[in-house]
Amino acid sequence: MRSEQSNQESRISSWMMFLLAAACGLIAANLYYAQTLVGPIRDAIDLSSTVAGFIVTVTQIGYVIGLLLIVPLSDVIENRRLSVFMLILAVVALLTAAFATNAPLFLIASLFIGIGSVVAQILVPLAAYLSSEGQRGLVVGNVMSGLLLGIMFARPLASFVTSLWGWRAIFVLSAIMISLLTTLLAYVLPERKPSPTVRYGKLILSLGALLRQTPVLRRRALYQACLFGAFSLFWTVVPLHLADHFGMSQKGIAWFALIGVGGAIAAPIAGRLADRGWSKALTGAALIVAVLSFMLIHLFQSHSIPALILLLVSAFTLDMAVSGNLVIGQRSIYSLGSEARGRLNGIFMSVFFTGGAIGSSLGGWSYNQGGWKLASLIGTILPLLALVYFFTEKHTEKSNQARNEIFTGS
Repeated sequence: MRSEQSNQESRISSWMMFLLAAACGLIAANLYYAQTLVGPIRDAIDLSSTVAGFIVTVTQIGYVIGLLLIVPLSDVIENRRLSVFMLILAVVALLTAAFATNAPLFLIASLFIGIGSVVAQILVPLAAYLSSEGQRGLVVGNVMSGLLLGIMFARPLASFVTSLWGWRAIFVLSAIMISLLTTLLAYVLPERKPSPTVRYGKLILSLGALLRQTPVLRRRALYQACLFGAFSLFWTVVPLHLADHFGMSQKGIAWFALIGVGGAIAAPIAGRLADRGWSKALTGAALIVAVLSFMLIHLFQSHSIPALILLLVSAFTLDMAVSGNLVIGQRSIYSLGSEARGRLNGIFMSVFFTGGAIGSSLGGWSYNQGGWKLASLIGTILPLLALVYFFTEKHTEKSNQARNEIFTGS
């Protein structure tokens, strides 16, 4: 294994950076294929409407389980071998979902799709490990762009494939793509053999200590949880709003969803600027942009063309804020210590996705209770809370690091 010092002098190749970005996108998309297919899946396997609403939630629960229990293993197990094993699990789960004929089997498969998909969060820290300190923000930004593009393209792609061949086809196609990806990664991924200093059980127990004693991790995780909560609320509610108040069909809503894909351009830009020391300013800017994105569409509500254009602009700027701040946050926590990078990322992403789950739940509840007016108000409050918390950040916190004994588990 290369030493950390020699790693700092190396630079990841453009080809490897592109492969890791594409891999993260293909893997992360598995979490969201079912989101626009709840109706046809419900009808095919006799799910009740209440249970059908939990299809994506079950997948995300599996993802959080993987973040907390599997991703930390990247600090003790050779990363390529771990990634290949988990991707094989994901392929089996995708095929099981594709051919499931009853609700319990489909939901169990969905859980394991989420668990297997955490490979994306093993590959992102691996990309950071393979890069030099001077290019780390750029590399993480580019790889995260791939992941975010996968998330954003998943919904319209699933709808398009379903319109041609039925809902089972998207799971079969994904299983084929992930199988090919697994074969490629098994051959081309470089080895990364961590030097474990602690057993797995103690490693998992150290997660609480890492969160408690790492101010940067807590702060960055809470910023992103609030932003992703607003993001999830928006994309949960906006399809209903477009259908109810603008008369859009599912095809029109799918085209609207593609607007958000453009927001991923913020990730590599934010990464480059973070490499130049602009992390704090960019964080503040991202939070302000997110607040304004929701505030404008809350204040200016109508069924007019200008209101629809404003909604499109807000979708783009909100996605920019979320993707840009995500890269800044990950760059910050990856700088804390290479020995704990997998655990740090697992904690960060689990808090991040928990915020998203809360945002989705609030979106559905608020839209039913008070329509777009209440939902957009809550969407404004979430990033506003993060902005208020941001103003408590001290300049000296920039250099805060967790204690070395927590990283090593000693």
